Amino acid sequence: MRLTLFAASGRTGAHVLGQALAAGHEVTAVVRNPDAVTAPVRIVQADLTAPDPVALKSAVDGRDAVVSALGPRHHGEYGVVSSGTRAIVEAMGAAGVRRLVVVSVAGISTIPTPSRPDPPKRDPGMGFFMRAVLSPLANLRLRKHYEDVALMEHELRVSGLDWTSVQLPLLTDKPPTGHYRIAYEQSVRGGFGIARADAAHFTLRAVGMPETVRHSVAVAY
Repeated sequence: MRLTLFAASGRTGAHVLGQALAAGHEVTAVVRNPDAVTAPVRIVQADLTAPDPVALKSAVDGRDAVVSALGPRHHGEYGVVSSGTRAIVEAMGAAGVRRLVVVSVAGISTIPTPSRPDPPKRDPGMGFFMRAVLSPLANLRLRKHYEDVALMEHELRVSGLDWTSVQLPLLTDKPPTGHYRIAYEQSVRGGFGIARADAAHFTLRAVGMPETVRHSVAVAY
């Protein structure tokens, strides 16, 4: 396939890039710092904290699909996931590209958004320990980021594109296993983590899975 990958130099995006090239895909890598990508790919420099519509349209024009591993690099970038995704969606609309797969966060389905003002009270995939202990602790530290990611998923729902949200739990840098579980519209029950390499594997795989279109799909061990 001809793919455009946003945040190709990030910790998860780099795995997606390497695996996409190994699979024979033609990749356009969109990054802030072109020096961060040494792979033999077309590189488009873009800063999604201040997106340039012309550059983004050029990056996605003629592609079969777009993959986004976008996330904030530090606390001061809260908001970049939703606003950056909105810019990507607009560029895809201008270029006539429909398939979009984005990296998201497991457990955000209970956060209200404009398109889901009254979401479920709890994620049915979360067991008692996750719901009562781990999730509240994570919310204390990452609440703003979670709200930003929830708004990103709102942007997907109203986009009209053929999108898939890949919701990830705690990420590690352990070696890939090639084995993981998935769940639609909820967290993977008992799935506390996954290696970035395996998360990247499913993210890339999801591009060619029509059954995931317009769904949030969680992946974990």
